[in-house]
Amino acid sequence: MVPRPVSFERGEGEVVFAGDVEVRPYDGPPEGYRLTVSTDGVVIEAADEAGEFYARQTVRQLSGPAAFRAVPPSSVTLPVCVVEDHPRFAWRGCMIDVARHFLPKHDLLRYVDLLAAHKLNVLHLHLTDDQGWRFECKRYPRLHEVGGWRPSSRHGDRRHGGMTGRPHGGYYTQDDLRELVAYAARRHITVIPEIDVPGHSQAAVAAYPELGVEAGGIWTDWGVNPNALKADESTVDFYRHVFDELLDVFPGEVIGLGGDEAEGGDGRFVRRIAQHLVRRGRRPFGWDEVLDAGPLPVGTIVASWRGEDAGLRALERGHDVVMCPEEHVYLDYRQSDHPDEPIPVGTVTTLADVHAYEPKAADRVLGAQANLWTEHLDSARRLDYAAFPRLCAFAEVVWSPSPRDLDEFTRRLTGHHLPRLDALGVEYRPLTGPHPWQTLPLVPGHPR
Repeated sequence: MVPRPVSFERGEGEVVFAGDVEVRPYDGPPEGYRLTVSTDGVVIEAADEAGEFYARQTVRQLSGPAAFRAVPPSSVTLPVCVVEDHPRFAWRGCMIDVARHFLPKHDLLRYVDLLAAHKLNVLHLHLTDDQGWRFECKRYPRLHEVGGWRPSSRHGDRRHGGMTGRPHGGYYTQDDLRELVAYAARRHITVIPEIDVPGHSQAAVAAYPELGVEAGGIWTDWGVNPNALKADESTVDFYRHVFDELLDVFPGEVIGLGGDEAEGGDGRFVRRIAQHLVRRGRRPFGWDEVLDAGPLPVGTIVASWRGEDAGLRALERGHDVVMCPEEHVYLDYRQSDHPDEPIPVGTVTTLADVHAYEPKAADRVLGAQANLWTEHLDSARRLDYAAFPRLCAFAEVVWSPSPRDLDEFTRRLTGHHLPRLDALGVEYRPLTGPHPWQTLPLVPGHPR
């Protein structure tokens, strides 16, 4: 099974299962459960609703690949067994960048199902950036009407200078996002929105030029844009209104404010937005550059992406931390050094590399998340290729206790889990390398 349970004891025999489950209380840790399959039936003992949900996911895993199809069998054969399980971390996340390339709503809902199947419980949505604004803002509609669309995109890596010449865009209505939040909640996934400030804001500046240090159109390039938001009070007020609308759509406690890669930085801007979120009863969540913004409100969560040292520094300052270091869990990075890898960027991050990741200060952090930046992932098919099966390995890192055995994981992956992904229609990267139709030989990358 993926992820590996805390304990699995197999008995003798098998049981025909038609869906009837007895549910009882379980005196165990949050999200934990004990699953018993015997000749007397299937019993789930769950610590809470999430524990029952994960126990049912385990039943699904035990039921074989056909249970992952849209129309599963009416009955299956389960092995007699006892599974006792609970997650290692409270935060088991995946960030999807829908700003660089918009992911249509039906594909986003599909990814909620894929995260749930892997017992991940946080979907971090990067909703705004230089290249696109994906959140419907009713007070300032030009944000999505203008900032949601760009005339072209880079063709592969920016250093080669090519452009597609193809317009790209889209945005989610507030009702779309409420639907997403409710759909995810039923699968015990929290959706955390991020509106990035003060950098990565060119889409907003294109819509309202007075917001930027410099005016300019929506960005069609990748990389770090030197333009940022003005730090004056009128701009901060503008964004307070934007975040207020965001809070009406996303009821969760944690709200992302970005804070990364703003050349020259502007800690005052970040602090004032963070303080506004706290006054509204929420917890600010920012990339590790926010540590340079000066004193942050109590409750701020730091995502440590430039390695893990910033996360350790944040812990020393009393902040909660989510580990997401680029060298371990950036799943848009190339998966091998073979020339057939499509649009090879970043350092090589193999399935084995992800599986071997061990978060520093694991007993003190909220958890970890894998990040899928989409400059070079322009469709759900490309997202599948980058995410899977590495996201399966990551799911095991954040759910299962260490140590982990790569050979044992690979046997479970190839023998049991890849057929489940096939049944789900996931176009993952084969362990031996890309299928011919997954290569992109004419699109240049820039491997490190």
